[in-house]
Amino acid sequence: MTQAFASPLPDLSTARDMPRPAASSPRGTVPLFGIDLVDARGQEVVERLLDGQRHRVAFLNAHCANLMARNAAYAEALSTADMVLPDGIGVELAARMTGTRLTENLNGTDFTPRLLREAARRGLTVFLFGAAQGVADEAANRLCHDIPGLRIAGTRDGFDGAADDDAAIWAINASGADIVIVAMGVPRQDLWLARNADRLTAKVCLGVGALLDFLAGRVQRAPDAVRSLKMEWAWRLAIEPRRMAGRYLVGNFTFMARAAAHALATADGEAASKRGLDVLLSAGALLMLSPLLLLVALAIRLESRGPILFTQTRIGKDGVPFSVYKFRSMHIDAEARRAALLATSDRDGVCFKSRHDPRVTRVGRLLRRYSIDELPQILNVLKGEMSVIGPRPALPEEVAAYPARALGRLSVRPGLTGIWQVSGRADIGFDKMIDMDLAYAASRTLLLDLTLIALTFRAVISGRGAY
Repeated sequence: MTQAFASPLPDLSTARDMPRPAASSPRGTVPLFGIDLVDARGQEVVERLLDGQRHRVAFLNAHCANLMARNAAYAEALSTADMVLPDGIGVELAARMTGTRLTENLNGTDFTPRLLREAARRGLTVFLFGAAQGVADEAANRLCHDIPGLRIAGTRDGFDGAADDDAAIWAINASGADIVIVAMGVPRQDLWLARNADRLTAKVCLGVGALLDFLAGRVQRAPDAVRSLKMEWAWRLAIEPRRMAGRYLVGNFTFMARAAAHALATADGEAASKRGLDVLLSAGALLMLSPLLLLVALAIRLESRGPILFTQTRIGKDGVPFSVYKFRSMHIDAEARRAALLATSDRDGVCFKSRHDPRVTRVGRLLRRYSIDELPQILNVLKGEMSVIGPRPALPEEVAAYPARALGRLSVRPGLTGIWQVSGRADIGFDKMIDMDLAYAASRTLLLDLTLIALTFRAVISGRGAY
């Protein structure tokens, strides 16, 4: 059950009574769901964790937030941890809803190996505690293969091996480990650490969820390409439909509703009502439309090679660039072919639009007619880069060619829909589009936004001006 290198046995009574130095904190934190979430770069957090002081570390993801809302003991365990690190796109989106951009997503399956690589460089040792029998040993073998020089002080399973706290703590302390990785899943691992971390002689204790299962190959991890597109939920649903239907769809729906409510509760100031409407509508739309989004992703993948999502730099409020998300409706060489097609634009002015654009796929034409290709921009709204109502975000080269008057449309956040979209979309010329956007910027109200949202449904169903 337990492996350990020979080392002097520590005095457990001394370990229990040992005073705990005040732990230093990373540069900043972001309050989210009542937890002070670390907001710092991964390397900075690594340096702070290895500063010689004692640290108890937890991670917060969407599942953790849902569990925390109904488990007071778990919420207390997270709130008393020295550091709680942001884990996953869900928490990142929740922070964006409150108007905060996290410095880095520090998910445990990426951050913990980074920490251990630095530990190996410094000659520190690690103890792996958790998961089913044999998993910690398999994970130790994988870590030693991936991180040359890493010293494993010992391993212990997290079921029978965790049944007796005193025996587990004695074994861990006897190993002389500098870092303890606890992987029993939430909330068990964090409750165990909250109860016992002060009895451990190791300086750093982390609760890492399913990391050991990942390392041992017991749980399949999403490919890097999938994770970089933030489509891991769709990938997992495809390979584990029964389990993921409950864990990822229902769980994420619940989390997004909770995140939206949290953002509304913390909103203040002049723009609170508009931001609140954005969060409420975009979160609700994401929940309701998830089955459709999955089907669209499948259709795109089946028709043509290339990524499901297309990202492109657009210009937002006050001229700040951001990456807009769209379902890919064109062949993958579309950007390279754009310059050759500029002369075929069916719209007057600097904004290019072609009714018979040869770069558009068959699925893409259907997506464009009903504006389905724009649905991933719900994520841009949740992140605060866009609004539900506002001028459409322009390309950098289009903004560079704007007359001075047109720059006024950059005074508000770009939107999913707006006045010109409900008045004919691409059939509206550039000058008239600018007139409409400037009029909206000068007279926007909550009532006007609600009216435009209602009119958008009619425009989408009619398909007028969509190509």
